[in-house]
Amino acid sequence: MSSTRKHTALPKAQILVEALPWLARHHGRTVVVKFGGNAMVDEDLKAAFAQDIVFLRYAGLKPVVVHGGGPQISRALDRHGIVSEFKAGLRVTTEDAMDVVRMVLAGQVQRELVGLLNRHGPFAVGLTGEDAHTLTATKHLPEIDGESVDIGRVGEITEIDTGAIEALLADGRIPVVSSIARSQDDHHVYNVNADTAAAALAAALGAETLMVLTDVEGLYEDWPNSDEVISRLTASQLEKLLPELSSGMVPKMEGCLHAVRNGVTTARVIDGRVQHSILLEIFTDEGIGTMVVPDEQGES
Repeated sequence: MSSTRKHTALPKAQILVEALPWLARHHGRTVVVKFGGNAMVDEDLKAAFAQDIVFLRYAGLKPVVVHGGGPQISRALDRHGIVSEFKAGLRVTTEDAMDVVRMVLAGQVQRELVGLLNRHGPFAVGLTGEDAHTLTATKHLPEIDGESVDIGRVGEITEIDTGAIEALLADGRIPVVSSIARSQDDHHVYNVNADTAAAALAAALGAETLMVLTDVEGLYEDWPNSDEVISRLTASQLEKLLPELSSGMVPKMEGCLHAVRNGVTTARVIDGRVQHSILLEIFTDEGIGTMVVPDEQGES
């Protein structure tokens, strides 16, 4: 072998070896990934995301993908002449809007994601929270200025049945879940925040990790005065920070808090604008987002 070849091959081997402790730690574990933000609309990022998820599957992990579809829903509502309105950071969802939301999430975003994953093999299976009672919800009434506000078919998860997802994972498949829930009390469906749905599923599945893709580097120490990212914090530290966070970050960080308080080992918010950020976060020392961990014993 020429010395040039030897030298170019060596760094690759070192990178693979560096992943070994992480491969050992995560083997056979479930990881729930919330797909969203730029990674969802940029073609290169979408392709890299699909590669990462299939890589996890081949590395012996059990990935589950949960997605929403804010930008795609807004475009489709525009085309149908339905005005997009937000209250308390949530989309007001009328009956008409709900039909469009369901069509976009289950018929467009999910199909595209399943297609991207299945370029690599017969892995991805799409389902919505309606399938096999995976997600059940009741009407969510957010409080604005101390008053409950009706924002339509927006749901709060009351129950999770992981049976269908677990059966798919046992069969070596990659479940791709749209954040729509069946209703507990009527025959309609609910639109559920995808960050919240991913966190609830991670807890119900006893996942090792919840990963939430965002369009920022992580949780900033002192935004907007500093762009220093907090790389690790405990559940209690996060709870104290929640009131100061921007509205878009709240459901993500509340989701992380719920996950680690309910048996998930780590929850991470990572920058979905970086190609292969999932692999960097799971298999290297150079974690690139904010990791939330449970409180130490005795800390609260």
